[in-house]
Amino acid sequence: MQAQQENNYSSSSYTKEEISKLESRYQFCGHPLRITRDFSSNLGISAIIWEAGLVLCRYFEQEKISFSGKKVIELGSGTGIVGILAALLGGDVTLTDQLMVLNQIQFNITNNIPVSIQQRAKVSTLLWGDNLDQFPINYDFILGSDIVYNSRDFPALIKTLQHLSNQNTVIYLCSKMRESMGAIEFHEKLLPQHFNTEIVHRTADKEINVFKVTKKGLDAIENPLM
Repeated sequence: MQAQQENNYSSSSYTKEEISKLESRYQFCGHPLRITRDFSSNLGISAIIWEAGLVLCRYFEQEKISFSGKKVIELGSGTGIVGILAALLGGDVTLTDQLMVLNQIQFNITNNIPVSIQQRAKVSTLLWGDNLDQFPINYDFILGSDIVYNSRDFPALIKTLQHLSNQNTVIYLCSKMRESMGAIEFHEKLLPQHFNTEIVHRTADKEINVFKVTKKGLDAIENPLM
């Protein structure tokens, strides 16, 4: 029953007074965004608007990417800024994170997505590598920004990407290339074992990359040297 309750998380489980008023404002693709970070709870890094998330939003704007009519899932949504923009750009978006973060995400969905289209965005707990059977495998897009920073999580992250994707899924990962946290190893060694990956955008200082990732064919995975 717990999983069902988590996957049907609703805005009725929080009050405005429970969210601290640390708001940042942005505009992407013509959409003004007011993103509130909940520092009243012990969310740690999940209450930070990471630069990689902003870079990914700018990439969507620069490339005029549309998610209209597409099924989208975001991993490690945090404040929800990337997934919210994807919903505003027409996507049917599932924003995922740990249970304690859902309150913050839902608050920002309510504040940024018009009531008439809020059905496009839902929040759900997703524990990488664990509760994957609760999620389908027919997503058109998978999004993730600054989720590659702990090498202990890399096997679970790859397992999650494998489950959620099919041959037609496009994955956008935006990462700050911190060598000390394993980002270079993940993107250059681990991920290419199972996925085709290319850098489609990088910041001027070359610290943050946007990767476009697609699943390798079965033959390529079985014969990685071919």
